[in-house]
Order: sequence, then C-alpha cells, then structure tokens
Amino acid sequence: MTISSKRAEHIAWASLILSVIFFGIAYFVGRWSGSFAIYAAGWQILSAALIWFVLAMQFHQRALAEQEKLDMSQLAKAEHTSTIFQAKGDQALFAVAQKRLELFEKWFLPVFSGLIAVYQAGMGLYLLKMASVTGEYETKQPLTGAICMTAIAFISFLMSRYATGMSAQMEWKPLRAGGSSMLGAAIFSFILALALSLAQFHYSIVVNVINWAIPILLVIIGAETALNIIFDIYRPRLKGQYSRSAFDSRLLGIINEPGNLFRSAATAIDYQFGFKVSQTWFYRLLEKAIMPLILFAVVVLYFMSCIVVIAPNEEAVIEHFGNPVDSAGKVRLIGPGLALKWPWPVDIAYTYPTKKVSEISIGYVPKIDPLTNQEISPGPLLWGKAHYEKEYNLLVASGQMGTRTEEGAVPVSLIIASMPVQYRVKDLYSYIYNHNEPKQLLESICYRELTRFAASARIEVDNESDMSQSLLGAGRAAAERVLKDRIQAAADHEKLGIEIVFLGLQGLHPPPEVAADYQKVVGAVQTKEAMILYADANSNITLSTLTGSVKEADELYNLAAQYQLAKEQNDSQKMEKLAKDLDTAFAQASGDIFSTLRQAQSYAFERTTVAKATGQRFADQLKAYRAGKEIYKRQQRLAAMEEALANTRKYIVVAGREDKQVITVDLQEKLTPGLYDITGIGENK
Repeated sequence: MTISSKRAEHIAWASLILSVIFFGIAYFVGRWSGSFAIYAAGWQILSAALIWFVLAMQFHQRALAEQEKLDMSQLAKAEHTSTIFQAKGDQALFAVAQKRLELFEKWFLPVFSGLIAVYQAGMGLYLLKMASVTGEYETKQPLTGAICMTAIAFISFLMSRYATGMSAQMEWKPLRAGGSSMLGAAIFSFILALALSLAQFHYSIVVNVINWAIPILLVIIGAETALNIIFDIYRPRLKGQYSRSAFDSRLLGIINEPGNLFRSAATAIDYQFGFKVSQTWFYRLLEKAIMPLILFAVVVLYFMSCIVVIAPNEEAVIEHFGNPVDSAGKVRLIGPGLALKWPWPVDIAYTYPTKKVSEISIGYVPKIDPLTNQEISPGPLLWGKAHYEKEYNLLVASGQMGTRTEEGAVPVSLIIASMPVQYRVKDLYSYIYNHNEPKQLLESICYRELTRFAASARIEVDNESDMSQSLLGAGRAAAERVLKDRIQAAADHEKLGIEIVFLGLQGLHPPPEVAADYQKVVGAVQTKEAMILYADANSNITLSTLTGSVKEADELYNLAAQYQLAKEQNDSQKMEKLAKDLDTAFAQASGDIFSTLRQAQSYAFERTTVAKATGQRFADQLKAYRAGKEIYKRQQRLAAMEEALANTRKYIVVAGREDKQVITVDLQEKLTPGLYDITGIGENK
C-alpha cells in the first residue's frame, strides 16, 4: 500500500509542477501577445493546479498513515515488544498519522473545496467583466500562441489520461478529480490552438467565442463545486466506501470517463426492467466500441467539409491555404449547387448572397423592433416630427439674395434626407478582397456624395435647368438619378464590385424644430411663383388682346426695335424698308390693334369726305349768293332761326296793317288747366 500511495503522490506533485509551469507560460504569452483567451486559459490551468495541490497533500497523508501501519505491524510481530504493545488501547495512541488523515479528509478537504469553488467562481466573474469591458481582442502573434497551447494541450492530455487510468484502482480514486480538471484544460488549450491558427487567416470568431467560454466554464464549475459541498453535508457515508471529493467535477467527469455515463444509464435500466441490461452483448459491444464510433463520427463529419452546398442566390469563393486564386491566375468561384473541395482547413469556402439585394440606410438610423429584430415602418412622413431612431442634418445651398448676414456667413439651409440605398454584389472577388470593410466603404461613399450634392443643391426651383439640383419638389427624381450615377461611379473607381440597384430620396424634410419656419419659406416661394405665373398670364392676355397672339406681338416688337435702331443709326433705306414692314405687320395684325387701326382709318376717311363736302357746299352757296343776294340772306336767316328755334315753342299772330286791335298773349305756362280749357264729354264723342 505504501508503494501505491507514494506513486499517486509523485503523480500529484508532478502534475502540480506542470500545471504551475503551464499557468506561467499561458499568463506571460497571453500578456505578450495581447490574447485574452490565452490569458484566461492560464487561470483555468491554475484551478487545476490547486486541485493537484490538495491531492498531493492527501496522498502524502495517506502515505504517512500507511507507513505508520506498516511500522506498527512490524513492531507487533517482534518478540521483545510484546509487553509494550500488549493492549489495543495502547497501540491506538501511536496512530497519529492515521488520525491526521481522518481529520484531513473530514474537515480540510471540504474547506479546500470551498476555497477552490470561491476561486473558480470569483475568477470566472472577474474574467467575464474583463471580456465585457474590453470586447474583442487582437492577437499579435497567433501562431506563437497556437504552438504554446498545442504543447500544453498535448502534455496535459497525457498526464490526464495517465492519472485517470490510475484512478481505476480504488486506492487511487481521488486522482480522477485531477485527471478531469487537467483534461478540461487540455481540451480548451487544443481548441484555442486551432482558433489561433484560424486567427492567422483573419478568422477570429472562434477566439472571440473562447474569450467568453472559459470564464463561463469557471463560473459553472465553481457553482457545481459549491453545490457538491452542500450536498455532501446531507449525503450519508458508509465505512469503507469511497467518498467523492466536492472539487471532483461531475461535468468534466462525463468528458473524462464517458463510460460512466453508460454504466449509470444501464444501472437505471436494470432497476426499471428488472434484469441485467448491462450484461447483454449489445451493451458490452456499445461500451467497448463507443470511442471508435465517436472517432468514426468525428472523421466522417470532418470529411463532410469537402462538400459545399451553395444556395440559389449565393456564390462562394474557395481559398486554398488562404489564397483565392489558383495557379492559372483564376479566382475560385462556385455557383449555386453542390461542389467538392479539399477538407478544412486546406480549402475554406466563403459564401455570399450575390443575387440578394442588400440595403444600407444613409442619413438616418431606422427603428428596430427588439422582439422581431425587424425595421419599424416610419409611418406618414410629416415635417413636424422625427421618423427614425436618429436623423442627420445636411447643409443645403440657399438661393436667397439681398439678405443681410453677419460678416463671413454663407446663406445655407438645413434639411434631413433619408436615403435608402439598395445594392447587390456583381464582382465577388473585388467585393471581398479589394477592401477590408466593403459595406462601410460604400456607406462612406454614399455619405460623401450626398453631402457634396446637398452643398451645391437648392431647395427652391426657379426654372427647368435647376431641376437636377433640387432636393424638394419635382426635382427629386432628377436628383436621385444624379446621386445614383455619382455613387456608382465612385464605387467603380474604388473597385468595390457592387451595383447600385435603387436609390430613394424619401423623407426629405427640414428639422422638426424649424418645420414651421420652413413651411413659411415654402409658402412664400410658392406665392412668388404664383405671382410670376399670374404676371405671365396677364402678359399673354394683354399681348393676345392687342395683336391676336404672343408670337405676333414679339414680331411687332422686334420690328419696332430694329426700326428704332436704324433711326438711331440714321439709316434711311433701312428705315424706309422697316417702315413698310411695320405697316404691313400692323395691317395684318388682329385684336385691339386691328380695331384701333380700322377706327383710325374710318375716322380719317370720314374727316376727309366731310371736309371735301363742306368745300363743295361752300362753292355752291357762293353761286346762290351771287345770283340773289337778298333772297339768299333771307333764306340763310330763316334757316338759322329754324335751326336755333328747333326745340322752342312758337306762337304765330297774324294781323293786318290796318288792324287796330290789341291782342294780349299770356306766355306763362299754366300748371292747372282753366275751366275753358277742359274739353267736354260730348266733344270727345
């Protein structure tokens, strides 16, 4: 027995020394390379070193107790010692090492288990805090770290397998706790070595997962150890039966000895069915072949990495030892369907949805539903409220003139432009390998072109030539085309390998806090445009009324301007020609000019004819006067009286020369008729 305990003690001390050395290597390599995963793995290895330290002390006490038993048995056989050690009670006084062992296993093991549980849980929480604060870590020398972790994993695996094999003996059963903890460290070290190898090819997702996995594992094992301590208090102990230590993890034991899981399941099935299932040939075959079956499954799964399945809307790039270009200089591109390649990590396939239309949000950050992780619709795009999680302001040129500003101030306006840009990948190689972050580069290009366009664009639209430089109103469609062409040209210049499918200038509005002022400005602009259009309409109406059409008015204006220029130049021939053209144009014009010209012509004809008739009448009157002067005078006098008294009441009184009668004529008009003026009824008949 002494030999067996000493051998287990030596294994425990050797494993303790190796664990401390591995901890130092992982700690300093992690600090030197900046790898948090290696740094955290070192603290996990240190927890295994604590377990080996407790086991070394336990087996040391067992070796002392067994040596004490051997010495006492040899003394009891000696003849000269029969009188000294005659009583059993006297022999018990010398069993000091045995009592120390019982005291150690009864009290010190639970105390050490509690300290180990506190270390594991506390260190796990501390590492979790560091991982959450610092985030993803960058490894400076991943290959060096991978080599160190591979060496640690290999030696740890050998020691764990050796210690686990020794634990099959009842006397060495406690070694199983150390073997399980060291196997866990070996497994994580090997996985970390593979992850660091992938990090060399800029595939760091596995390293980032291990950054969180190691602290979480420490917390879980620490909690399990604490629960085991509590359960051991209420678990009955039988004399001579092995009592499993609290720091002997049951979770790691499943990985360390998977056969125990089957034996436990077989025992439960034996109890339920009433016969020894564990004695059947199938169970014995399964128990013996479980590891080959698992190994075969792992090999099959590994070689399944030779098969690549490409979805209908995807394309894949095959990297052969990290190089996507073959010896002929062609890019290894695979279309939809099944394809074969070398197993990982010789060939690695990267699939991308090249037929899928992707979208980026420019100028805003959309609202995301936390439950469905889908974008929330902004609803009606009203000026007076925000529509997205964040909206960014753009500087837009202002067309205002004549306003007083501070010295050096530039007339600009603020506007919010929500511009979704949809694109697809047209050149997968350029999209992946020309730039490290192609999506972020495309987003930067979109912001640059939108800012550049907005700085030269205007909100107001004065004429059709400004339509392509307007961000509001009818010019939005033209602005979308200009922006789409500019972004596509910039992406092609950067060899980004994408095609802009759609660009929408939606949700163009001023900042909500100045929306009312913007509406006033827009209203004033619309009023100005309405007044301009009203003036144009009045001009067209006036010109059409004058000349019949605007075109004829323009022609008359041009002829008049040419005539005035010729007059200033004193060009008589040109003036004569233009005068004829003006007369012809005025004669052919319609509208008010035609009416005015015709009235003027009629008036001129009338005046000419009347003047000619008046002169002819005067010649005839002169002939009549010469023929009979008195008669002519009297006739003219009567004609003048007739003309003057045309509207005057006249009374004619005829009397002879010899008549001496006096006639009184009352010329006063009576308001009411007299009695003699009334005509009788009989007269009317």
